[in-house]
Amino acid sequence: MLPARSRLRNRTQLGKTVRRGTRAGRRCLVVHFLAADPDSGVTPPGPAKVGFAVSKAVGGSVVRHQVTRRLRHVVAAHLSELPDGSSVVVRALPAAAEATSAQLDADFSSAIARVA
Repeated sequence: MLPARSRLRNRTQLGKTVRRGTRAGRRCLVVHFLAADPDSGVTPPGPAKVGFAVSKAVGGSVVRHQVTRRLRHVVAAHLSELPDGSSVVVRALPAAAEATSAQLDADFSSAIARVA
């Protein structure tokens, strides 16, 4: 489970991360990464924030929730590796419905290494 301070729930922040961030796609997911801007003059950044996007293309409600739970577990294991103040959106692709947690972990690790 992700801590509350590490969740990206605001639609505006999700959209900003997807539009302005760098992107890396893999077989099961796409990772959008937006680094903190230290020159913005905003208060010091907090921990990295992560959001998820799992559309109906992945499957029905039960399948989407299963995929989201597996992705949350995978990302929680890598949360300490993400830079403070960064935003990450993990978008599941239809292949994620049949993927194992190990495959999702490999795809996430590979994608985050490329964009971060």
